[in-house]
Amino acid sequence: MKILLLEDEMMLNNAICEYLRDIGHMVESFSDGADVLNSIENKYDLLVMDVNVPSVDGFSILEELNRRKIHIPTIFISAQIDIEDITKAYNLGAREYLKKPFHLGELGIKINQILKKEQNNTSHIRFSENYSYSKDKQTLYFNGEPQNLTKKQLEIIHILALNINMIVDFERFREDVWDAENIDNPTIRAEISRLKKSLKEDFIKNIRGLGYKIDRYYSV
Repeated sequence: MKILLLEDEMMLNNAICEYLRDIGHMVESFSDGADVLNSIENKYDLLVMDVNVPSVDGFSILEELNRRKIHIPTIFISAQIDIEDITKAYNLGAREYLKKPFHLGELGIKINQILKKEQNNTSHIRFSENYSYSKDKQTLYFNGEPQNLTKKQLEIIHILALNINMIVDFERFREDVWDAENIDNPTIRAEISRLKKSLKEDFIKNIRGLGYKIDRYYSV
């Protein structure tokens, strides 16, 4: 998950960045609200923002993003504990409101909950620079053009898309793609190998001894 962090207390900023990277996320951090508004696009999966920051406060940032119709899941972190502030945060569309001080592990739990919901809800996923997939239409696209794949290949892509950023093991492939048939692992590997050879970009990762995964692609 690619996360934008807005926190002007630099010790806390650095601690959160280190923690999030340690648990496998990409993080871009800011300490000034105006810098966030000047650079933000639909390139983040999650915003973690303090409310009281220089230039533009966290609430105003989310208000502006709503005006621009940029909807990114948001967690507010704040020392403000008035019910009016908490109510405002949720009315603006925040997913969570963490009161300072908080344990970094609590932030990790909240992020994992949001990640699971997003994996279920996001209908269109980018796999690589040119490949994307629609879960609703169960269609793989290359530069916006639908790709012709076999039924089995599409089922493989679909189960990997449903579990984006996570390893799909051989048993899961057997259950969901081969309808629980008594298929051995080499047969599954061979089918996925044929699929990979038919692709113009290699976005399906072989996790030796465990299975396969696709990581969500982020443009640089």
